[in-house]
Amino acid sequence: MSKSLRKAAVALFGTLLLAGCAGDANPVRDLAIASGVTGGEPRAAPDFVSRSRTGADYVPVGTSAPRRAIRAKTKAEVGAAEAEMDRIRARNEAARRKGAE
Repeated sequence: MSKSLRKAAVALFGTLLLAGCAGDANPVRDLAIASGVTGGEPRAAPDFVSRSRTGADYVPVGTSAPRRAIRAKTKAEVGAAEAEMDRIRARNEAARRKGAE
């Protein structure tokens, strides 16, 4: 393949690839619809998806997120949680050592 033909093929491929991103004029989508790969119109979300996503509105730009009802842990509470996790880790390591024997 000649160098100029290769450049033209790459340019054509790139153009078609980028055309797939276009909003109204989308030849890739139109080709998929025409060939029967897709039905064209989006299907409604299944019922379990619709039920799980109620009230999930976005927060507009420039608006603060709502205050959380959960408060941050104190230093003592964090230390107690770390100590509990250390005890669990030690217990798991001891069980692992016992099982390896």
